[in-house]
Amino acid sequence: MALARSRARASGRARARTHFRASASASRAPERGRVGRRDALVGTASVIIASTATGGRARATGASTGAPLREIGRLGIGTWSWGNTAVWEYDESMDPELRRVFNRAVDAGVRLFDTADSYGTGAGFDGRSEVLLGQFLKQCPSEKAKDVILATKLAPFPWRVTSGSFVKAAKESAERLQVDKIPLGQLHWSTGNYQPLQEGALWAGIADAYEEGVIGAVGLSNYGPKQLRKIHKYMSARGVPISTLQVQYHLLSRFPELNGTKETCDELGIKLIAYSPLALGLLTGKYSVENPPPGIRGFAYKGVLPPLPGLLATMRAVGEEHGGKTLPQVALNWCMAKGTVPIPGAKNMRQLEDNLGSLGWGLTPSEVEELDRAAEKVGLSTSQNIFQTS
Repeated sequence: MALARSRARASGRARARTHFRASASASRAPERGRVGRRDALVGTASVIIASTATGGRARATGASTGAPLREIGRLGIGTWSWGNTAVWEYDESMDPELRRVFNRAVDAGVRLFDTADSYGTGAGFDGRSEVLLGQFLKQCPSEKAKDVILATKLAPFPWRVTSGSFVKAAKESAERLQVDKIPLGQLHWSTGNYQPLQEGALWAGIADAYEEGVIGAVGLSNYGPKQLRKIHKYMSARGVPISTLQVQYHLLSRFPELNGTKETCDELGIKLIAYSPLALGLLTGKYSVENPPPGIRGFAYKGVLPPLPGLLATMRAVGEEHGGKTLPQVALNWCMAKGTVPIPGAKNMRQLEDNLGSLGWGLTPSEVEELDRAAEKVGLSTSQNIFQTS
């Protein structure tokens, strides 16, 4: 029996290597050697949860079904700001409030908490966000802590050029998160736009981490429909399901529904996660031409601010029809109406409670269309992530 499983996995990896050679040849990117590959595979457990609330390292659970991760909730929390100084002005004095945010979100039924190994203080990429999440989950008093899904993204840094380097990165993230298995491990972005030779290591590394039991489910980030189909074919040949894809998706960035990304995800059975669903604060009503966002956000989005009031006025009117829902609540519910799971950030309890207010009600189809039209009248979209592929 064990020999048969071993042969089946070897056959799958052989088919995957054949597919990658064909794909790489088409894109002038030959397959790189599989350096640092472990011969002994631990297993293909696929799902799901993270933690125990008491003592020891949190342990993921789940059967070796090879099925994608399905139930992640309607709303998640993104933790880019939990450790980032450049954009979000993080300081360690914020940690007690962030802990309260985490505990309240868990108690409210939020399951998905998204982070990345590059979310950290300064230039050292010390994974501060992962460290905080690991600490918070381990010490969370809520009984619902056992249902939390920790999701992290592995960055294709230039020095990660082998499949083994990605497996090592996943293990290091698991240590910071204090879990034996990361419930959802994601490729942070594709290198197809600028370093196609590295793409093979990305694909093989995340698949290896899944097969070796380092991660429980595979997700992607910043993949467009063309590249998504390529990696889906490769992963299918290896018997590795792709559970999720997260992209920038909000009223000022509707590319996923216009360029075929959402349609492709629906076709392939991949759940779409919407990151930056509040457009880095632009859809909260907090900013204007007279009061732009601080730092690089103000510079990057200065062209969007002049025509923004019209969209915000429509959002306010729609919110009033639902008992005075706020702008963020309307923006998040719009993402849900589009079939995505938004993962807004929350640096304090006020922001979290506002986010939670997006649950328990729904926009009508006509209201979604009204918001779509108002967004189109803005005439400008926020810039896409520079690593987003076609």
